[in-house]
Amino acid sequence: MASLRLSSLNLLVSTTSQAASARSSLLSRRKIHFSYLGFTHRNKYWASVSRNFSTQIKARKETPESEEGNHKTGQDGFITPRSQDFNAWYLDVIANAELADYGPVRGTMVIRPYGYAIWEAIQDYLNAKIKETGHKNVYFPQFIPYSFIEKEASHVEGFSPELALVTIGGGKELEEKLVVRPTSETIVNHMFTQWIHSYRDLPLMINQWVNVTRWELRTKPFIRTLEFLWQEGHTAHATAEEAEKEALQMIDVYEKFAYEQAAVPVITGRKSQLETFAGASRTYTIEAMMGDRKALQAGTSHNLGQNFSRAFGTQFTDENGQRQHVWQTSWAVSTRFVGGIIMIHGDDAGLMLPPKIAPVQVVIVPIWKKDDEKTQVLNAALSVENLLKATGIRVELDKSEQRTPGWKFNFWEMKGVPLRIEIGPRDVSSGTVVISRRDIPGKQGKVFGISMEPPVLEAYVKDKLDEIQSSLLERALSFRDSNIVDVNSYDELKAAISQGKWARGPWAASDAEELKVKEETGATIRCFPFEQPQGAKTCLMTGNPAAEVAIFAKSY
Repeated sequence: MASLRLSSLNLLVSTTSQAASARSSLLSRRKIHFSYLGFTHRNKYWASVSRNFSTQIKARKETPESEEGNHKTGQDGFITPRSQDFNAWYLDVIANAELADYGPVRGTMVIRPYGYAIWEAIQDYLNAKIKETGHKNVYFPQFIPYSFIEKEASHVEGFSPELALVTIGGGKELEEKLVVRPTSETIVNHMFTQWIHSYRDLPLMINQWVNVTRWELRTKPFIRTLEFLWQEGHTAHATAEEAEKEALQMIDVYEKFAYEQAAVPVITGRKSQLETFAGASRTYTIEAMMGDRKALQAGTSHNLGQNFSRAFGTQFTDENGQRQHVWQTSWAVSTRFVGGIIMIHGDDAGLMLPPKIAPVQVVIVPIWKKDDEKTQVLNAALSVENLLKATGIRVELDKSEQRTPGWKFNFWEMKGVPLRIEIGPRDVSSGTVVISRRDIPGKQGKVFGISMEPPVLEAYVKDKLDEIQSSLLERALSFRDSNIVDVNSYDELKAAISQGKWARGPWAASDAEELKVKEETGATIRCFPFEQPQGAKTCLMTGNPAAEVAIFAKSY
């Protein structure tokens, strides 16, 4: 298979030309050369999206000061309307909300602090659940011998087009190519063979939070990049039943996270054999509908059976003294979930974040016009900030004087902060505040005269955050369900997909017929949902009896 070597990247920082020369000389002896398999340059595509994304951050324009703050002009940069161009809207939001930027290597991204804070919220929840279910965190090297990948036939076949390879290290050709981690089943099994000897060593359940490299042809920030972040769990068990229970347990953890934390209504189910992870016996998935009605695979859990343990000889001695191969699982959620949250909840004003994962749940904007009003307004704002922080609410007090209140309103709306508290001189005099909801635009979402009394304000804010969390889930659920069409024939399926909807119908056809659907409509089987309708079913493609329905959709 042909490979292409990339030029080395030498990073150098120095204050003098002499130091630069010395460091350059040292670095030249420690080069690491990368090559990759099956990659075709898509220069025009990447150049176009890079220009689009990179030029979004523009000079911020001032808007007239107003305690009402109902200003939609002069926002930070320009956000393309979702209905006009969904992809451009998505890139505009990422740029203007300061979530990420493009890295210097084509296909990579730099996750900025606000975007990373969303990922940290995902990490915090999942890390706690992973530990609660008996798993321990570890770290495995990102360089994997290529021979490891080759040991499991379907695994190497599935991943070869996406592999990044290290071929030279320290200025010398390596004896064996090294794969930059695309996933870790192979290296994990290599170590499991050294750690597992007896049934007493099982189950062995680990997880790691790491970066992954897959050489994607077409990239999209958060959704599909050359390098991304994820957690990947790996477990080994004595029986097939234990492995299946584990795989189902972890997809359930992901489903609960999606619904309860991200306000993302997912459909949970089993992948078709064609869509199953390379090297797995079964793959379970959570599928989410984006704002453009495409599907996003938001998390997966794989029952690996004994495929990898047989390839690597990962065995244990059972209670009867017999040598057995272990049964395994792996499961993962990545930073693509951040992209899903943007595309599901965002609107023409920018981000709209569910309170449970919002880096900032409440922003306080103090408003004054005269210098003699400033002190009392800021003191009241600080008092509210301290009160809410003491109750565990994530609060930001925007007391900067370089921007007007109207500009601040638009800026924090664009960053998706669920609640805004406004405090002006009249509010201080009356001992009240004005509170606006991000999910209800304009005056409809604004309430005046909320008491600053700690018990009242605390209860009100917490109640409204809960309402917003529920409202976003209900809104996304309604959108999803209204765009799923039940079909009973291939013609009906094609019609639904052509309208941009998801098609749900009985399926018992062959892999070849599944591929025909993909070739003719662009849609794939997203999953066979766990929740199945009762009664007899007839396959929409063959007319034969079908045991279950499948969901078809175009996807990211």
